[in-house]
Amino acid sequence: MAFISYLPFQTTFASYPLQYLFSTLPIRSMKTLFRLFPATVLLALLPLGFLAVMVVAPLVVMAAYDGSAWSLVLADDYMQHHLVWTVVQAAVTCVLVLLLGIPVGWSLARLSFRGREMILRLLMLPFVMPTLVVGVGVLALFGANGVLWAGWQDTPYLLLYGNVFFNLPVLVRAAYQGFLQVPQARLQSAQTLGAGAWQRFCFVEWPVLRPWLAGGACLVFLYCFSGFGLALLLGGSRYATVEVEIYQLVMYELDMAQASVLVWMVLGVTALAGLLYAYLSRQTASDKAVRALPPHRPQSLGERVLLGFSLMVLLLCCLLPLAAVIFLAASAGGSWGVLLEQETLVAGWNTLRFSGMAVLTAVVLGVMYAAVARRVAWVRSLVFLPFMVSPVCIAAGILLLYPQWTASLPLLVATYALLAYPFVAKDVLAAWDDLPEDYVSAARGMGANAFQTTLYVTAPLLKPALRRGLTLAAATCIGEFAATLFLSRPEWQTLTTLIYSYLGRAGEDNYARAMVLTTVLMLLSLMVFLLLDEREKT
Repeated sequence: MAFISYLPFQTTFASYPLQYLFSTLPIRSMKTLFRLFPATVLLALLPLGFLAVMVVAPLVVMAAYDGSAWSLVLADDYMQHHLVWTVVQAAVTCVLVLLLGIPVGWSLARLSFRGREMILRLLMLPFVMPTLVVGVGVLALFGANGVLWAGWQDTPYLLLYGNVFFNLPVLVRAAYQGFLQVPQARLQSAQTLGAGAWQRFCFVEWPVLRPWLAGGACLVFLYCFSGFGLALLLGGSRYATVEVEIYQLVMYELDMAQASVLVWMVLGVTALAGLLYAYLSRQTASDKAVRALPPHRPQSLGERVLLGFSLMVLLLCCLLPLAAVIFLAASAGGSWGVLLEQETLVAGWNTLRFSGMAVLTAVVLGVMYAAVARRVAWVRSLVFLPFMVSPVCIAAGILLLYPQWTASLPLLVATYALLAYPFVAKDVLAAWDDLPEDYVSAARGMGANAFQTTLYVTAPLLKPALRRGLTLAAATCIGEFAATLFLSRPEWQTLTTLIYSYLGRAGEDNYARAMVLTTVLMLLSLMVFLLLDEREKT
């Protein structure tokens, strides 16, 4: 489940007259939308056209490619094995993060201890950490030369551990928010009536917590089922997932027929998980009127044991792989010279320029999308579409639909932007919905025109949301791996693909170089995290 800088908010002012137009006109349907003057219609429909060209059309082409391949895939024992394993590893990860995440979420919500606020902020770290970094970290711990326990390669445990790293914070945050929605008065009443800690959890907290956990589990299953980077690095040939099989079929066997079948299998499962998550999200809206039980210092032995267990889980599951990468990089010695080599400099420059161009595109698309979605309900629901479609599926469809654009810079940047702009759109849209209408009315009453109102009222209030969306979009582009493997040229190597290349080369020096470059990529992602962390504090 990822630029080292963000654009000043003033760079997007040119699009705000359009935003203000859609914030004030009563758009209820496409019929109303088409009544506007043509230029505005063109700009308003640009994000929808982008979705149609980059998502809908490629998937339709994949679906219609070769219907006879379905029987071949379903009858193939090899494919059946990988289909079953893909479902199993996602389901097992859900169980593991539920078992580990509930006590951790309870400890963070109910107990007060030194470092609690820092841990709550650090839970954002996996969201901005590239999958390649985590995969390399797991290999550093348990791979052929693992510093903690060597020899776990070619086993299912590496992939499950990597899945837990990314998805445990998802479940912990869901559980934490759920515990905060339990009314303090209800818990105190139960305690007064003699209910113990376990009884309060079963009869008071659990009914409130259940939809939050179900929604979190849906997201975990979605991420694990459609994950690519970790499965490619940690799964091996025996425990490869469907996403890895799609990559192998497209890039090495040129079998688009079977690849198209697998793509639609993935889309079917992720669509169901996404719809279920959307349904559950309606039941997990935070009620600001609820007064949560304030955290207290651990009092009983059971609370101290639970707190210690929670801290140990977070240490072993979330921080240990990153620490392993840093440890091996620190002992790399002369391999640090890789940072001065031409290949590394080119890869770093490609990472920054591809990400920069994609973020610029994501800003335009995201803000315009938010402007349209504010008044058109069905457009609002489409913001989650890129989240539900994996980069592998998108890249496979793009290669099939636009062969003349294969390995072209516009197509690569557009794919990056497709993965990044929903973060901008979602955060800006949520902030825009929360803006008091009185502010706009007061500005217009004082004689301000549409542009002035947008510039001096709307824009400053949307700035924090735009900053958050930008940082998440930047993190996604910096760590992008799947689309780059499919769509880039050899000379367009990025830091992620260069690391992957070093891991595939024999020799201790190449392995050490991979650790050094992974540390650099980690630091870039950490800089993005610090931007988010600063936003949270301010």
